[in-house]
Amino acid sequence: MALGVTLPQAIGATLLLMGGFMFVLGFINRRESHLAYFGALSVGWAIVETQLWLRVLPIPTAAAEFLQCSMFAFIAFAGVQFLLRYAHWRQRWIDRALPLQCALMPLSLALAGPAHLHATASVWYVVLSVETAAAAAFYLHRQWHARSRSFWLMAAMLAALALAGVVEIVAQTLGTQPLAAQLAQLATPVMFVVVGLRLVQQHGRALQEAELGRAHLEQRVRDATAEIERNFRQFAELRVEQVTERERKRIAADLHDDLGAKLLTIVHTSDSERISTLAREALEEMRLSVRGLTGKAVRLADALGDWRAEVVNRLAQAGIEADWSAPEDQPQMLSARAYVQTTRILREATSNIIKHSGASNCTITCRVAEDDFQFVVQDNGSGIPLELDGRLDRGHGMASMKHRAKQLQGQCLVESGPGYGTVIRLTVPLDRAPAAQA
Repeated sequence: MALGVTLPQAIGATLLLMGGFMFVLGFINRRESHLAYFGALSVGWAIVETQLWLRVLPIPTAAAEFLQCSMFAFIAFAGVQFLLRYAHWRQRWIDRALPLQCALMPLSLALAGPAHLHATASVWYVVLSVETAAAAAFYLHRQWHARSRSFWLMAAMLAALALAGVVEIVAQTLGTQPLAAQLAQLATPVMFVVVGLRLVQQHGRALQEAELGRAHLEQRVRDATAEIERNFRQFAELRVEQVTERERKRIAADLHDDLGAKLLTIVHTSDSERISTLAREALEEMRLSVRGLTGKAVRLADALGDWRAEVVNRLAQAGIEADWSAPEDQPQMLSARAYVQTTRILREATSNIIKHSGASNCTITCRVAEDDFQFVVQDNGSGIPLELDGRLDRGHGMASMKHRAKQLQGQCLVESGPGYGTVIRLTVPLDRAPAAQA
């Protein structure tokens, strides 16, 4: 009793619900049209199988037999289209012929009448079976050549369905319902449920892979966008640097050609020694500024030579003994900005010693480390006067020296006291020196 009523009801309801769900799923996703056809196939078969568990039909028996026979045309239509679409193959003439067949079969059955219903239906069953078998063979042929993983599973399912159909035909021919026939009647909807679950699993896996692909594509788009923005920003910065460099060179050329020539004329033609001296100092400052504007890097060894010549010469002219100590043959490079700023700091320190310290001796020591170099300038003069109240930045250009060192991302420390002389410690990072501004 459970095998004859309860189990068929459960399987039929499952097949009906699953078929409806898959039809809606395939209808929404037009690219997965095979799901819609399989859903239609499952719903059609579930309707046909209602005779297994409905004891009393709501319509006359003749009408029920007519509708049941007509449903096989719809089932064949859905089955053939499912197999073809699942094999990714479509023909317009088949799309038009199968719906026409669904209309011709009920019409022929109606014209045959109740007396010839079964004979006419048997002819149609043969035609529909041949169509379905041809579609199944075509599907398996395509799957075999595509080396699909699901070939053997689908081949087993189709073989089981074919075997169940043969058992049912034999049972109907003999007019008996043995246990094998009952099991065959239940096997068909069970196979449909298994295939449906397999299709749903494949659809879910395809959706997951599509989502992963979409996320990967979005990440690649974000990366490409970031790369484009970074390249554009670098290009804009490079463009700004190029324009700035070109403008610096133009200003340097103007200073050298115009202002430099006029200052040089004043140096050589002025009758006033003071004016000539001021013009010469201005010319030196102008040349130093031009050197900073051109942006050419300087070897640290060459820079140390320039600084030594200038500082020692100025101190000697002022009657101050100079003791210079620095390493030789340094391979490091110094940016033009760092060279200009350091030169001005040393000039300011030298001027302070000459004008304000009253020193008779000055020691200049340079040490070069891996990432920076340090100057220590120490004199034996009178030191910073007490009236500055310990605030050294307010006197003798100390604030300017510290500001220039800060621009180099370095530091300038001043140690002094009345009667103890002054010590200036200048530290400049070699690798960050190009960031300084003149």
